[in-house]
Amino acid sequence: MEEPDPLAIRRAAAGDTAAFESLVRAYQVPVWRFLRHFLSDASLAEDVAQETFVRLYTRLDTFSFQSKFSTWVFQIARNCGIDEVRRQQRTERLVASLPQPAPPADPELHTQLEAAIAALRPAAREALLTVEILGLTYAEAASVIGVPAGTVKSRVFAAREQLAHWRRSGENADEM
Repeated sequence: MEEPDPLAIRRAAAGDTAAFESLVRAYQVPVWRFLRHFLSDASLAEDVAQETFVRLYTRLDTFSFQSKFSTWVFQIARNCGIDEVRRQQRTERLVASLPQPAPPADPELHTQLEAAIAALRPAAREALLTVEILGLTYAEAASVIGVPAGTVKSRVFAAREQLAHWRRSGENADEM
């Protein structure tokens, strides 16, 4: 893979959209191929490749020219891929924490689960989503929410318990 001209990188970092577009065209297929193999899903690789180029655009001014540009681009792609794997694991963990989970392809269950989460107390829902969906640690979530880490832990525990109760009983989410 041929490295781009440093001047083109500098122009793109300065806001030249044509220069950035040429960088995207040069790396689009190699990044997608890498992510397709990394994630084992061509469609998901397309989405993560898009995220890669969004991050590349927002961080282009931080490229220090102390490594190859291609190395830097693939590091961003790798990090985006890892973020996606972690997001999937968090989602799987949340679904697995519910007793007797139905197949994830069941749109009815998905809709009911969203309704059940929406019916949680706002504080419990906020803590659950911050930890399970955003993937923050309890300490990080506490900093974001502005409460002690122990409070975040208890709210997440309570939210999980309510969701487990909802799943076991088959109650309507509005009754939580």
